[in-house]
Amino acid sequence: ARWHDGQPVTVEDVIWSLEKQKEVDPNAGYYYQDVVKAEKTGDHDVTFTFAKPGNRELPFIVGQLTILPKHYWTSNGPDGKPRNFAKATLEPPLGGGAYRIKSIDANRSIVYERVTDYWGKDLPVNVGQNNLDIIRFVSYQDPGIAFEAFKAGEIEYRAENSSKNWATGYDFPALKAGAVIKQEVIFKDPQPMQGFGFNLRRPQFADVRTREALGLAFDFEWSNKNLFYGQYKRTDSYFVKQDLASFGLPTGRELELLTEVKEQIPAQVFTTEFKNTLNATPDDLRTNLRKAAQLLKDAGWVLKDKILVDGKTGKPLTMEFLLDDDLFERIISPYIQNLERLGVKATIRQIDTPQYVRRVENRDFDVIIFNLGQSESPGNEQREYWGTSSADKAGSRNYLGIKNPAIDKLVEKIVFAKDRQELIAATRAVDRVLLWGHYLVPQWHTPATRLAYWDKYKSPAVLPSQGPAFPTVWWYDPEAAKRVDAIKRK
Repeated sequence: ARWHDGQPVTVEDVIWSLEKQKEVDPNAGYYYQDVVKAEKTGDHDVTFTFAKPGNRELPFIVGQLTILPKHYWTSNGPDGKPRNFAKATLEPPLGGGAYRIKSIDANRSIVYERVTDYWGKDLPVNVGQNNLDIIRFVSYQDPGIAFEAFKAGEIEYRAENSSKNWATGYDFPALKAGAVIKQEVIFKDPQPMQGFGFNLRRPQFADVRTREALGLAFDFEWSNKNLFYGQYKRTDSYFVKQDLASFGLPTGRELELLTEVKEQIPAQVFTTEFKNTLNATPDDLRTNLRKAAQLLKDAGWVLKDKILVDGKTGKPLTMEFLLDDDLFERIISPYIQNLERLGVKATIRQIDTPQYVRRVENRDFDVIIFNLGQSESPGNEQREYWGTSSADKAGSRNYLGIKNPAIDKLVEKIVFAKDRQELIAATRAVDRVLLWGHYLVPQWHTPATRLAYWDKYKSPAVLPSQGPAFPTVWWYDPEAAKRVDAIKRK
């Protein structure tokens, strides 16, 4: 194994990479917190010392560690100044993989070129992969313009995330002529939990009854029918499409684990199966809004001049939806109308992506579109997602600010699960407590992945089970490209 400058990958690179990433990256800090140290024990040997036994995932995820070239990051850059691994840079960093960065146009595009003498190209694990000579990723601030660029052939592959586009936008000439392929593919990949996420650091969201009431005002069925063309299903778990998702009432080992923290979790965990609000008819919505109004009253909110205010402080119940694109505005607007019927003053603020990232990392928001995927084998990363210790750490993925000692204890049961059945039981317990905590308003997911691409590219007859893997296992077809280009010229 060697870097693109020809220098070999060394033991020192591995050790430096672990230590540096734990130092500057909150994600790595929590992921590898049980790795006490790494030390050189041979010319090609590294020994990792773990904090304690039983963390059965740890040997595996140590193998996922991103290795970085120590000699590059500890030397000076072209400006003569020391490189700083903790800061962003526009200098293409040194790598050692199948591709290297060829050029960067900041905030516009990045171009990768295939490395002809890549050291791992003939390894069996890489056969059939990395087939394209040049890969160019282009960034658009406006999703509408990005879609138009795809229709014009400036962009040649698109994973569609707009139900409106999918239902009404793919009627342009190139698709009708067969130059563009539009398809839905069902993969086995777990779907992420997406929802309107509350910042629990804000006082108006401190009471679980308030959060539950705000969730009751969201009418998914109306949105799915009128905005999504019936393409989505409501998300009812943080572990969708997995045997890790909670269902029914807790039994067996899951019940035992929940009983250990019984005094610290909602009583409904044991008595009621979690179900999202159903608004099959307008009467259902009115019923749910009445229930929400009662919950808000119980939480201490008082209606004055059609505005909900805190019964003690007199401050109004407000919530700002923070966005970095306009796709969600048409979805949030009817939700805001329902919130206003309850006396909640809700607004939308759209800002550019760099500002959005900074505000989220610094926890300067009321409500965001929360999106978090899970693997089929959750483990150490759960500490960062939900742990009390990560709630106030800027840049961590505990975006919502969850601080729940019961969840902390259950997460440790996940991390130190002795077998798959124990892992399933502990994960279902965490899922159930998260759902009943009403930390967010669950949104939706699509059963299929929506792909659209210009028919210049081909893929294996059987794609990987977890996703399309574009462009990794795809290739360019020159003959097909000639036909497509002829259609474009017309």
